[in-house]
Amino acid sequence: MTRFICLTSVLALTAGAAAAEMNFNRIASFPVVRNMAAGEDTARTTSPEIIDATADGMTLVYTDSPLGVLGMIDISDPANPQPLGNVALNGEPTSVAVVGRRAYVGVNTSESYTNPSGRLAVIDLDTKAEVASCDLGGQPDSIAADKKGSFISVAIENERDEDAGDGRTGQMPAGYLAMVDLADNTAQCDTLKKVDLTGLALVSPEDPEPEFVDINSLGETVVTLQENNHLVVVGRDGTILSHFPAGSVDLDGIDATDERAALIFTESQPGRVREPDAVKWIDDTHFAIANEGDMDGGSRSWTIFSKSGDVVYESGTSFERAVIQIGHYPDKRSDAKGIEPESVAVGTFGGTPMIFIGAERASVVGVYDATAPANPVLKQILPSGIGPEGYVTIPGRNLLVSANEEDLIEDGGARAHVMIYQYQDAPAAYPQLTSAGMDDLTGWGAISGMVADPDGSIWAVNDSFYGYQPTIFKIDPSQKPAQIVDAIRVTRAGYPAQKLDMEGITLDGKGGFWVASEGRTDRLVPHALYQVTADGAIKAEISLPAELLAVEKRFGFEGITKVGDTLWMAVQREWGDDPKHHVKLVAYNTETEEWGAVLYPKAEPATGWVGLSEIVAHGDYVYIVERDNQHDFRAVTKKVYRVPLAEMVPAALGGDLPVVSKELVRDLLPDLASNGGYILDKVEGMAIQNDGTAWISTDNDGVDDHSGETMFFTIGNVDR
Repeated sequence: MTRFICLTSVLALTAGAAAAEMNFNRIASFPVVRNMAAGEDTARTTSPEIIDATADGMTLVYTDSPLGVLGMIDISDPANPQPLGNVALNGEPTSVAVVGRRAYVGVNTSESYTNPSGRLAVIDLDTKAEVASCDLGGQPDSIAADKKGSFISVAIENERDEDAGDGRTGQMPAGYLAMVDLADNTAQCDTLKKVDLTGLALVSPEDPEPEFVDINSLGETVVTLQENNHLVVVGRDGTILSHFPAGSVDLDGIDATDERAALIFTESQPGRVREPDAVKWIDDTHFAIANEGDMDGGSRSWTIFSKSGDVVYESGTSFERAVIQIGHYPDKRSDAKGIEPESVAVGTFGGTPMIFIGAERASVVGVYDATAPANPVLKQILPSGIGPEGYVTIPGRNLLVSANEEDLIEDGGARAHVMIYQYQDAPAAYPQLTSAGMDDLTGWGAISGMVADPDGSIWAVNDSFYGYQPTIFKIDPSQKPAQIVDAIRVTRAGYPAQKLDMEGITLDGKGGFWVASEGRTDRLVPHALYQVTADGAIKAEISLPAELLAVEKRFGFEGITKVGDTLWMAVQREWGDDPKHHVKLVAYNTETEEWGAVLYPKAEPATGWVGLSEIVAHGDYVYIVERDNQHDFRAVTKKVYRVPLAEMVPAALGGDLPVVSKELVRDLLPDLASNGGYILDKVEGMAIQNDGTAWISTDNDGVDDHSGETMFFTIGNVDR
């Protein structure tokens, strides 16, 4: 019989000082699929990219290129955003700027790269009708409106075909800057002015590809020519006031190799060209650029320039290194452009000018105090959805908003979201786990199984994502955020141990560990148990017996715990001889070397599958983490159960196995939603300290098709 056990209230796990202070915290996430009308195919890909807000800060407006629509969200209650629906556009929306109750949208209508076209669509936000359209003569990218609402600047990119020839710039027609006056609450199409940008850049001067624009209070437009690695400042009358190369950065201490299996920050890239994407004015003299890179570069950094061309500030690798420490480094992008800073937003909050730098591949936004433009200070790193593309600040309501373009519906992953953050008199809620306190730069990710140490610390393992760098991490949970204080590399004969898929860890009682490897026979990764010394050396390997090898499947051991001389392993999903919706809890006696098992009854999935991901012995029970493989609003099962140890009497393999009973300890869905984000699918780690305090962690998949977010929190005392 299943029953609920009431626990003590959750201890909020937050970063920063105990005393209240002003910080940004995420308060809501809006899956943009909610804007689709009844009857529409919700399995279609959606993608919020560039986002803006009405002057009163009550309505968000974003472009959705795959659907060909302009989406709208009501944030009158920012913690509870509501759908306002989509506005269909005849073409692909690329950018939007809101002036009054009108949205000015760049719409790409190009037939081909060699015959680009586009228009400026004017949408009335009250009637949701298109009230005007201006032919722009080319393919639009970024749009910006001046602060007085008197004109619009549009980057007409006329982007290159990367599959044509050598894929480089030098493909006609050339891009340019378009400027259109606004009057009488609409665009004055007959005022369209095309500003020639050819002959300026050192790279392909005949083929400028404007990427992003922004306008200061003087009416000056700054334009990034990303592939040309150039910056241009244009006056209100279309005169070019200044232009200069974006330059390059010498990068040291980076991971520049896509080995897809390890975090090794020992490489260099001298003279890495910036190739900026987004740009924003900080004041009338300075602007910030995000150096995403594209054709030849990407410096993993962001930079502040004066409009005369002087570099006022260069972040170098400092931003990426801070991202590494909170577990958001995308190792599969190491040979490309690392975290890829792509977005920039600015705003003054509480009297402090701030710059927000979005990293596309790390799915975070860095919050900088820009009081001194020559020395901005990183104050926070906030988690975002997958692939943040656009940001808007609403200082009058203390809000920051991100639009995250990646929709992983086709891969069964998280949907695309718009996320809302509030500047609060409260400690920062993220990160919840960091390696920032270690002497050396230590990257981490894909945290799986955990176990508590009697000294109060917690040991955790990473899984097979880091195949060449299997690691046992020591965590101090008493700090906020919890601190990784040691990283022990698991080795075999002195070399990094390969063919491991560490999904569980427990103490061996002799100063070392037992590790459970899930295994995947189609990749020659064995289902096995490993005894590991305190310094990480494998001293013993226990293979599965024939009875289990005959029925094993890919989804094997997910967690290990020790009761006396017996190791207990939770099998994630049904193996060949298991009854439907039942999985084995497998026992191995380290003294007698006997194997056995019991059956555990798991939930029937609402969709997808349900499996086990952790097992921990504490007191008179073993505690089990049971979860489905669903994200966000589709998640149903993320729960902790317990089984009486008295029922954990293993029967011989191959015969009838006893079925244990379970009782619900905690539904984790409220905990997983507590930081304003969408529900993460992989609740994989649990550790219970001697006093009964239980800790939960999530696996971030090595930031591969994942936002990189890791939650590490306590659910209180399970003994109560």
